[in-house]
Amino acid sequence: MFSLLSPAQRRQRGAVAVIAAIALPILIGFAGLALDGGRLYMQKTELQNAADACALAASRELTCDPSAGACAASFLINAENAGLAVAGRNRIDFQGSPLGSAQLTAADITFSTTYGPASSYLSRAAGASPAAKYVRCQPRQTGVLPWFMQVLGVGAQSINADAVASLSPAQTNCAIPIGVCMTATGTSSNPFAGLTVGQWVTSKLSSSATGSFDWIDFTPPGGGASELGDLLKGTGQCSTSSSSNVGEQGNKASLAKAWNTRFGLYQGSDSVTTATPDYTGFAYTATSWPSKFNAYGGTSGSTSNFLAARTLFKPYQGDSASGINIIGNPAVSSAAQHQQYGADRRLVTAPVVNCAAWAGGTGSQQVPVLGYACVLMLHPMGKDDDEVFLEYRGKSTDLSSACATSGAVGGPSSMGPLVPALVQ
Repeated sequence: MFSLLSPAQRRQRGAVAVIAAIALPILIGFAGLALDGGRLYMQKTELQNAADACALAASRELTCDPSAGACAASFLINAENAGLAVAGRNRIDFQGSPLGSAQLTAADITFSTTYGPASSYLSRAAGASPAAKYVRCQPRQTGVLPWFMQVLGVGAQSINADAVASLSPAQTNCAIPIGVCMTATGTSSNPFAGLTVGQWVTSKLSSSATGSFDWIDFTPPGGGASELGDLLKGTGQCSTSSSSNVGEQGNKASLAKAWNTRFGLYQGSDSVTTATPDYTGFAYTATSWPSKFNAYGGTSGSTSNFLAARTLFKPYQGDSASGINIIGNPAVSSAAQHQQYGADRRLVTAPVVNCAAWAGGTGSQQVPVLGYACVLMLHPMGKDDDEVFLEYRGKSTDLSSACATSGAVGGPSSMGPLVPALVQ
């Protein structure tokens, strides 16, 4: 066929193809860096979110106080389960699939008594100490095939994330609507004077009773039984600080139902899925624990203390064994339900106040929070005239405190209750 191209033009006909062949890998490389790199960065971010969530949730359960006795294995079990459960709520691969056992297993959650190098962290199965105060979560995603870089021979990639968390003093905290009364020897500068770790303090919750703790209103002069009930069934009041003022609520008999949910006892529409119980509903009263001292980690006959009951996920033992007359015939959670749905719900933070300042006043009268105590909710509430006890476990600001709460992490000089905080 006759060609209109000159000989010089015919010699240049393959140049474009050669240039394209040379430029194509470069273009693919740039596209790969942009798209595959962006994809890996996004998946790394998603994986890091899961690692942070895992470490924070697990550290919330590391509340054993070694000074009260040997720490039970349940602290690590609960931390491990919490880490896996909360991490599993995160999604990966552009939010396309939930994080699962392929990314995080129990072996990837490790513990240490001190903040140190990775070599100091052990998994529960490898012999980690139940007294651990630091937890490390290391999820990973393997076999991530690049979209474009495969053309250049780049194979499957692995992504790793790492987070370490511990309990740290808070700026603010979550507390239950109970005010622990300062003793006669207490002062504004030392409101804990006269209180002994392990002692039982009785309530003044009924209209005729006198005692050492009372219902309080965190939002005076508002409050009311409905608001306080929601705090008991939820996380508590999470905007309190050492500068807060609270009001006296007086007798609120209807709050027994909300209080009892923390023991796995439910009436009406409440259940384990709407009001989280503790890991154990076992009750400590003058009947089940005659010594009335240190039910947390002490001994009183053959009855399991709180730490042991928590390990076994013991349910409420019934009115006859506890000596309580609970009205309303509530549904009682089983050991399996305490294990599946439970959380740390009976070791709680409560503000310490000068109850004497309320004497002769009205419910709207306000007093300042002088400090925060760690207390153990010992038993469910029964009839209005039944005594109700809490066990004092020390200042919630102590680094060895058995209580942990939710709230804003403070700075180096913060003196609030312990809250989960990322340290790496």
